[in-house]
Amino acid sequence: MNVKLFEPLEIKKMTLKNRIVMSPMCMYSCESKDGTVNDWHVIHYTSRAIGGVGLVILEATAVEPRGRISDRDLGIWSDDQLPGLKRLVDLNHRYGSKMGIQLAHAGRKAELESPSLGPSPIRFDEQYQVPKEMGHEEICQVVTDFRSGARRAKEAGFDVIEIHAAHGYLLHEFLSPLSNQRNDSYGGTDDNRFRLLSEVIEAVKAEWDGPLFVRVSASDYREGGLTAQKLAEYAKKMKTLGVDLIDTSSGGNVDVPIDVFPGYQVSFAEKIKHESDIMTGAVGLISEPVHAEEILQNGRADLIFLGRELLRDPYWPRRAAVKLGTRIEVPEPYRRGWRFK
Repeated sequence: MNVKLFEPLEIKKMTLKNRIVMSPMCMYSCESKDGTVNDWHVIHYTSRAIGGVGLVILEATAVEPRGRISDRDLGIWSDDQLPGLKRLVDLNHRYGSKMGIQLAHAGRKAELESPSLGPSPIRFDEQYQVPKEMGHEEICQVVTDFRSGARRAKEAGFDVIEIHAAHGYLLHEFLSPLSNQRNDSYGGTDDNRFRLLSEVIEAVKAEWDGPLFVRVSASDYREGGLTAQKLAEYAKKMKTLGVDLIDTSSGGNVDVPIDVFPGYQVSFAEKIKHESDIMTGAVGLISEPVHAEEILQNGRADLIFLGRELLRDPYWPRRAAVKLGTRIEVPEPYRRGWRFK
């Protein structure tokens, strides 16, 4: 039986060498408030490329200063940020990985001194600000900011753009009835709540013709919130707009306990994949190579996104290859440390 985890995958004109993706995870490690790459980011991301990850996706990168989760987040709102981003891309390419970037706006979950923004004046919880309800001019500016971010991502040489519409950040806030209680053209109905995400996708596509992912939260885990069925319907619309893959996560928009276990979100990826006829990525406490392989072999998803596991072990792909009994390329200086069957 072929080992699916290490089969290439072609998306548009890009070919990933394997199905292993480093999930975007904020590092909160900028040394100043200008959102620029530093040595930490270079070491952190490039080590996963050396470790054998097929696609490394940069953390949530803010399209405007108010869109940062914290003031130590990376940004892509200025051309001054391009040299560091280009350096990251070039290094990851040198060591065999494709490089993606997650374009993001934190919305009401921004933890900054400046006022936060949201679809409605409803805060996430008591520790957060009550966000300013966005007017149409501010909404249009966010769309423009995503377009500018896409232009810079292309200039920096990224292979993939992922739009962050999950985990309670701005685009998720507009999608969910729990956080969007507007009654204008951006709220009140499913189509209206989808409007901002659709406009962002179209704006990004105006600058970008490469692979396009969208990260979604397939469940709000609360009555009246988003469900996997609703996200499957939205995924069909996203496909018609030119989205190639849905990175399927969950939660984050309301403070609610979630029953987590290995693979607890895989069923969401499976449902969206088969009901929407679109590629999906599975994420969520996937740590064992055999588990990752089962997901792919059974057609439940197309890519495996690893988060915490790649924080613990940058060389997880090497270990997975040994466990699954297959051979992969290892950098010459490391070959004495790896024995494949």
